[in-house]
Amino acid sequence: RDRRNIATHLVGVPVIVFAVVVLLSRPTLGTVGGAPVTPALLAALAAGAWYMLLDRALGTLMAIVLAAMLAVAAPLAAGPAVTWLGWGLGLFVAGWIVQFVGHAWEGRKPAFMDDVMGLLVGPLFVAAELAFLFGLRGALRAAIEARVGPTRSGRADGAAA
Repeated sequence: RDRRNIATHLVGVPVIVFAVVVLLSRPTLGTVGGAPVTPALLAALAAGAWYMLLDRALGTLMAIVLAAMLAVAAPLAAGPAVTWLGWGLGLFVAGWIVQFVGHAWEGRKPAFMDDVMGLLVGPLFVAAELAFLFGLRGALRAAIEARVGPTRSGRADGAAA
């Protein structure tokens, strides 16, 4: 719960998610009503539904964000392969660099290294942290802090960052 790591998550996780949306928006599996069905669309629908099951308000926010990402990713994915891959892979690498810097500051490995579900929980974590930043979802914040402790400045192991 290092504040610097949370800050890097607020940048890195959305960048990574958008990169994946871009990369998965190019293959078309078919059409429905003339609209392309892509792996990105299917993943966004599944993730949005799962997030809503976990937390209706934050899940709704995530569904809206994923829909916006799909809309922005579509023209990038429809362009030349170099544009599609440039944006998708470039943002993916950049997002992970930001993430690993944050984890170095925190002194802990990413949660997904122990449980791959951490990759799916990360975007919801970001939505929750943004809600907390704006003074929303106080009960959820209190429950999280009761379980894992409040945010702090500095590494988990006490070493200098």
